[in-house]
Amino acid sequence: MNYAIVDIETTGGTKITEISIFIFDGEKVIDEYTTLVNPETHIPQFITNLTGINSAMVSNAPKFYEIAKKVAAITEDTTFVAHNVNFDYNIIQSEFKELGFDFKRKKLCTIRLSRKLIPGLKSYSLGAICASEKIKIVNQHRAKGDAEATTILFEKLLRLDDKGIFESFLNPRSRQATLPPLLPKKVFDGLSEREGIYYFYNTKGEVIYIGKANNIKQRVQSHFYDKAKKEVAMCLEITNIKFEETGSELVALLLESAKIKHLFPKYNSAQRRAKESIGLFAYEDRKGILHLAYNSLKMVKNPLVKFYNNVSCRQFLEKLCKAFELCPKYCHLQTNIESCFHYQIKQCKGICREEETVEGYNNRVLEAIASVKFDSENFIIKEAGRTSEELTFILITDGVYRGFGYLPVGAKHTPKDYKDALLMQKDNNDIKRILNSYLKNNSEMLLSLGSEFENINFEENVLSNAFN
Repeated sequence: MNYAIVDIETTGGTKITEISIFIFDGEKVIDEYTTLVNPETHIPQFITNLTGINSAMVSNAPKFYEIAKKVAAITEDTTFVAHNVNFDYNIIQSEFKELGFDFKRKKLCTIRLSRKLIPGLKSYSLGAICASEKIKIVNQHRAKGDAEATTILFEKLLRLDDKGIFESFLNPRSRQATLPPLLPKKVFDGLSEREGIYYFYNTKGEVIYIGKANNIKQRVQSHFYDKAKKEVAMCLEITNIKFEETGSELVALLLESAKIKHLFPKYNSAQRRAKESIGLFAYEDRKGILHLAYNSLKMVKNPLVKFYNNVSCRQFLEKLCKAFELCPKYCHLQTNIESCFHYQIKQCKGICREEETVEGYNNRVLEAIASVKFDSENFIIKEAGRTSEELTFILITDGVYRGFGYLPVGAKHTPKDYKDALLMQKDNNDIKRILNSYLKNNSEMLLSLGSEFENINFEENVLSNAFN
């Protein structure tokens, strides 16, 4: 069997600036190809500082399409080997894809092989392993120097393998070639295939990503096949995965949102937000006109909706104003004016000019308020539990999401049962959005609460141990 041992340098993105390929037959190198590559884009200074390759050096180098045929030919009928193989392989595959060519090779990763055959190292970077194994890297962080060192390491790993590790890694069912380089296969194999949330950890034990899934193992695996820059970078850091089964997709959504806001994982930047600080509220003036306004949460006793900043609150209020033909003046979107601009363009019915009745206007304000609140102020959503013997419940009282919990199936549950089983959670605008979206399509799952819940103080519950 021949192996194509590959190393590439890039712009820091998906464009190659240098490639080196050593063809190894298991005993000796039988062919080698190294070249700079013109990425047809600027090379950032931090990449130049690392590799020594700058834009001037590659200006006259061949573009990838000019070397593609050579790369395809020299690696044909070989097993593609690299240190963190998915990075090099995915970049090269992406370059070929742009040319309309489907590049496919068997893969082996020298990081994963080293973790099996040279266990116990503090780091499995190429530099650390080579230092440990007395392998000299000539011109580190250049493609040829790193590919040559990887070839020497690979030869040593072949000699160390007396348990069929290479053969097991090449078995398509093993998934070894697709797993992140630092993630033990037994961790992946132990993942649940049920609903829940999962956590990716780095070498420092920090949670770097939280996700939710109907099938945890299947969703986790999809990250490993995703070739987006963020996903590739994240997978390089994953050393461990933990999960929590929820029994319900809805609870998984709610818990995912809550945990992200509690832990602020590095790769959940799109969902991370600061603490809510602005509240939308309503009040009646001396003329009996209902106003919608917003202020700091410290100044708002019972906010209709909470927001993270003034901008998101105003944007929300503008949409509400337009949808229900409200007056921007009485929504505090336009100030120091006698009549609003919307009246001039026929989008306000004239309450600001006393051309509309207070009753008619107030009814539309009440409709707007109703649209941002739950149809019922006190209700429970019931869904299947984590096992056939339990059910999941989500509790809302006084229009506030209190949390979720699990109770036995079949029994008649008292308000105290719900309180004792409740895992208290924090309410916020994202939670309301999730619940409202769910209830639009699953209204039959809503169970209104009776008067016996009115005297139960759910605020006494301790914050869910899910955050411990």
